[in-house]
Formats: sequence, structure tokens, C-alpha cells
Amino acid sequence: MTNDESLRSLLQAVANGNVSLDAALDELKYLAYEPVGEFAKIDNHRAIRTGFPEVIWGPGKTPSQIAQIMETMRLRNSVVMATRIEPEIYAALQPKVRDLRYYESARICAIAPPNLEPRYPGTIGILSAGTADLPVAEEAAVTAELSGFRVQRLWDVGVAGIHRLLSNRHVIANASVLIVVAGMEGALPSVVAGLADCPVIAVPTSIGYGASFGGLAPLLTMLNSCAAGVGVVNIDNGFGAAVLAGQILRTAEKLRMASSDS
Repeated sequence: MTNDESLRSLLQAVANGNVSLDAALDELKYLAYEPVGEFAKIDNHRAIRTGFPEVIWGPGKTPSQIAQIMETMRLRNSVVMATRIEPEIYAALQPKVRDLRYYESARICAIAPPNLEPRYPGTIGILSAGTADLPVAEEAAVTAELSGFRVQRLWDVGVAGIHRLLSNRHVIANASVLIVVAGMEGALPSVVAGLADCPVIAVPTSIGYGASFGGLAPLLTMLNSCAAGVGVVNIDNGFGAAVLAGQILRTAEKLRMASSDS
């Protein structure tokens, strides 16, 4: 019972007399949260509240803990995802979790259908300033795809060679939401926002020389963008940028459906 549709289906079955109260209670007893050993409580209700299921934060957890959480979550979710998983952790998880997929550039491992198709309209365009920004950009891209959104990638189009961006303006024009990932001085989101007619989500990365201060310099640049319509997430937070982009698209679809019903 991790989404509105399945919950509605269960309640309708009870109302029709096809499911007993005891059976329904058994289905619902872990709706609020579900304990895993003594170390975790899975928020099964999150997808109903927010539209996105809980995601596992990998660092600080042992492979055994991650595996137990994933095996519990897979009983109630078609997609189970863990972020910031290093290759050696994935190697330890592989024999413990069947059908586990690893997205090495994104450092994400997931249990997901083999042919996952987009469930929502619109396209999330994701741009990276440099190749060194790819881990954060891919974290955003894979998160968005696993969440059911269509993604278009455009890598290595930083402002030091602005012609690379300008010759790919179709990516900006075709996007419903843009995620722009950049380190160093972090100027790319301002440039992109000056060309785009959709929301731009800026992601500063910790890539850069000493005065970049681990991503603080691009963060401040993005917060001070002279172009309007730029929102900024935390340093290296590709995951958060993807969820925000997804919320924008889902809200747009809700408004469209409400307008068509009126």
C-alpha cells in the first residue's frame, strides 16, 4: 500500500465485500512505517504523501543493513533505490539482493523493472558543465528515470567553451524543466536560464580549485544569478534536484487534469 491507486483499490474491495476487514487490516498495518531489525523504520506512507517513495542513503550503513532494507522495501515498491553506493559496497550487496542493478557513474543501485518506461509527461533536460561533474549529473538523471520521468542528457557544455552549449540549444528548447550541474565558478545555470522558458534547477558541485571552497563558490554564484527563474539545491545534491524537477512536472500535470475536468 505505497500509492494512492493501490490504497483506493483495497478500500473499494472492502466496500464491495471482496476483501475481509481482517485481510485489509493485515495489508494496512505497516502503512505508517515498517521496522527492519533494530536499525531502521521504513516510511511506507511517503509515496502517498509526496508522490515519491523513500530512498536509501548508502553512506554510514553496512551492506547487510542496506540489503535488509531493500528486501523489505521491494515487497511494497516496484522500484527500490539506494544512493551513494561505492563499487565495493555494490560488490558486497550483489550476492545478498537478487536482480540488483548498479549505475556506476551515478553511484546508485536499484531494484527496478528491466524496461522502465516514463510514466509522466514532459522532459527533464540535464546539463553538466564539465566531465568531472558527471557523478552528480548522472545521480540526477538516474534518479529522474527511476522515478518515471523522461530525461535528456547534455554533458560537458561549460561556459569556457560556450559554443558547445549554443550549438545544442535544442536540448534547452525541448525541456520542460532543466537541471544544470556545475562546479568551478558555477556560471552555467545563469547562462542557461537566460535562454530557457522553463524552470532551471542549479546544482553546485564540489569540483574546483582551492578558492572554490568545496562547492561554496559555485553555490553563491548560483544564488546570486542575474537570470530569473533559477532555484538552487545543495552542493552535489543531484538526487534532490531530480526530485524537485519531478515535483514540478507532477504539479503541472495535476493542474492540467484539474483544468480539463472543470
